[in-house]
Amino acid sequence: MDIQPEKWPDELDALIAAPQHHSLLLENEFVRVLDTCIPPGEMTAVHTHRFAASHIVISWSDFIRYDAQGNVLLDSRSLGKTIVPHAALWSEPLGPHALKNAGSNNLHIISVEIKK
Repeated sequence: MDIQPEKWPDELDALIAAPQHHSLLLENEFVRVLDTCIPPGEMTAVHTHRFAASHIVISWSDFIRYDAQGNVLLDSRSLGKTIVPHAALWSEPLGPHALKNAGSNNLHIISVEIKK
């Protein structure tokens, strides 16, 4: 996956490309806070997350992350650990991908993206 966020098209930003699953809670010059909720069985449109982020889990569900061509990048069921509500996670920027909720709960995450 291309890890050059400055080259990712603006129209693939999560808020533009997948607004039914991402909403903006706060944005200033330092951070952008997103509320992401993907119900069971739903799949997002292909989108990006341009900034590294700290994530707070509201509710967890297994998921499958696909690249823009539909290849599996990550199946959370293979992580070998359980993620609990209120857990804090970290991720680097995520290039073009789609995410399918493969579990039975809402996948609900609050992300604090760190602008650089």
